[in-house]
Amino acid sequence: MSTVLDPLVIGLLLAAGLMHASWNAILKSDATDRVTTFGVIMLSGAVIGGLMAPFLPWVAAPAWKWMAASTAIHIFYYFFLLQAYAHGDLSHTYPIARGMGPLLVALFSGRLLGETLRAQDVAGVVLLSIGLIALAMPSRRMPHVPATPDAVRRHRLATLFALLTGLTIAGYIVVDGLGVRAAGPTLEHKVAYIAWLNVIEGPWLFLYALARRRASLVAYLQRGWWRGAAGGAIAALGYGIAIWALSQGPMAHVAALRETSVLFGALMGTFLLREPFGARRLVAAAVIVCGLILMNGPPLF
Repeated sequence: MSTVLDPLVIGLLLAAGLMHASWNAILKSDATDRVTTFGVIMLSGAVIGGLMAPFLPWVAAPAWKWMAASTAIHIFYYFFLLQAYAHGDLSHTYPIARGMGPLLVALFSGRLLGETLRAQDVAGVVLLSIGLIALAMPSRRMPHVPATPDAVRRHRLATLFALLTGLTIAGYIVVDGLGVRAAGPTLEHKVAYIAWLNVIEGPWLFLYALARRRASLVAYLQRGWWRGAAGGAIAALGYGIAIWALSQGPMAHVAALRETSVLFGALMGTFLLREPFGARRLVAAAVIVCGLILMNGPPLF
């Protein structure tokens, strides 16, 4: 069966989705100070990129503007994501943010880059986004709690910041897709773009934590720096695969496969944390698989 993306690219993107879910699990498991944990994760990626960069060719000049734009978008992404988590539950904010990404990339890539989508691609990305949102919703109804003005306000803010997070996700995927394609003709040039992107965007959260949360940062480094370092290595490799894949095929298809991280996260919660999966989540997982098959399979209609 022919596929839109090469089977190797599909396999690597599924692995990248698993990596994304893994480092997010490391971040979410730290209930003390996620900003500090996130900063250490990002700094670890910067260190890895700095070690790789001297052994790689210089990135072509046109790619640097996209790298700068990606760094700026990622800073907004960090802010919006942390604000979404501060105002709402992960089960509410995370699926909105990740589910919006593929849908927006499909719109942006078609209008800005001229990448044409088949009718079944559009149907697939819609199914994928619906499935991702449904998958991460709470599997049990919560007891009725009066909707106080403060609770309503927090819910609205959480939704707003989750939507803004989804917008930045789509933005940096499109920008990095353009950047890695402009980096140079060889695989080494594309890896160099990934390395330098980690170097440039990696230190900012760590520097913020150092300036504003020094005591918490020192305590974290003494207590379990290796967790952040491991998360950073996984995050850098996973997003590196995603950026490379953006040079190998249509951006909408790459973005869709990357967001299987939500599916892997749900499975981790079920088998590692003993969270109930439930019939509704099983249906949502099936919808996601159908969406991915539609987007990456041969023409059907």
